[in-house]
Order: sequence, then C-alpha cells, then structure tokens
Amino acid sequence: MKHPDPRLRAYCDLVVAEPVSVTSARDPETAWEVLVEDALTAVAIVREMAPAGAVDVGSGGGSPGIPLALALDVPVTLLEATRTKCRFLERAVAAVGAPCAVVNARSEEYARGQGRDRFPLAFARALAPPPVAAELVLPLVAPGGAAILWTGPHVDHDALAGTAELVAGAVEDVHEIAPGRRLVVLRKAGPTPERFPRRPGIARARPLVPVPSSSA
Repeated sequence: MKHPDPRLRAYCDLVVAEPVSVTSARDPETAWEVLVEDALTAVAIVREMAPAGAVDVGSGGGSPGIPLALALDVPVTLLEATRTKCRFLERAVAAVGAPCAVVNARSEEYARGQGRDRFPLAFARALAPPPVAAELVLPLVAPGGAAILWTGPHVDHDALAGTAELVAGAVEDVHEIAPGRRLVVLRKAGPTPERFPRRPGIARARPLVPVPSSSA
C-alpha cells in the first residue's frame, strides 16, 4: 500500500534515522509496512466512527497514532511512558505537522487523572496481549466510545470478552484485515468501575482472566 501523503514517508524516515531505537523496525521498507501500512488498515473503521479525538496507548514510535492522525486529520494524543520515546514523538510530530499531542505517563496513572473516561476512541498496537490491552485502554475511553486493538491470529476471545466486561466494555466486532492480522473493536458501555485501573504493572502481572502465552 502506497499513500500519496508525503508526510507519512517523512515520518517513517524519521523513525528509521532515529539513533535511539524507538521500534524494532529499522529497515526502511519493513518500517513502512509495520508502522504505516499496518496502522492504515484501520482507516475505514476510524473514518466511519468519525471521532473528535483519539488516544494511542503505549505509542512507542508513534504508530498507529501518527499515521492515522495524518491520514484522517484526527487529533491523537500519543500516550507513552518512556521519556526517551516521548522526546522522539515530540520531534516527529513537529517535523511532519501531525495533529498530535504527546503525554509522558503510564496509562494506569493517566486513567486515574485527566485521561479517565475521556477519549471517544483509543488505539492499542503491540501494547500487550489483547485481554491485558483491553484493561489498559478501556479506562481511557468515554462511555459510548470505542477501542481498536491490533492483534495476531491467536486471541483468547473468552479472556478478552471477560476482561472487557469487567472494565465496562464489550467486544463489538472483529475485522480480519490480512492473513494472521485482525482489528478487534471494543465498545465502552459505561463509566469505568472505580477499581480500575489497577496499580501500574498489575494488569500484566495478574491478568483479570488467565491469558495463554500464545495469545497475541
């Protein structure tokens, strides 16, 4: 997939040229496929939702947040816990003119403050196994809003659905976008229960529903 917006290529080039690795994709073509093409598989879904804004949880090198912000002109908050990656994100956003803001915080802490039940849409790509990702992102989503998880082929749907339900969400749809690649849409049904988010690190260490190690 090639895209006419030169800012997408410029963003990808910035990632590859960054001396401090912000992603495992270092080859230019691999980086394009992993960071841009994979992100843009959600364009049709996001466009249909027409959100006023979104949050990219665990943004890392800026995907999917920056490509989707550029492609759809949707304001995206890039939420990232590592300060080194945040500095890169700030430079990349300024360089390509993306409608993005960078927040240096853990999702659990942000969802206990100004990020709680705030965003119409959340993204999670390569954040954690899907059930864990659901627990981390749903507290940031406003009631009635949605979250999109990029997943591999092996998803424990019972664990994902069970976790989402505990955090006031539900699995709404699963889109197979390529062999072995899916987009899972979660819908936020109501306000985040008071017990969530749990303390930083607990979602990974003690998942609400057991997660098989093969889930991705």
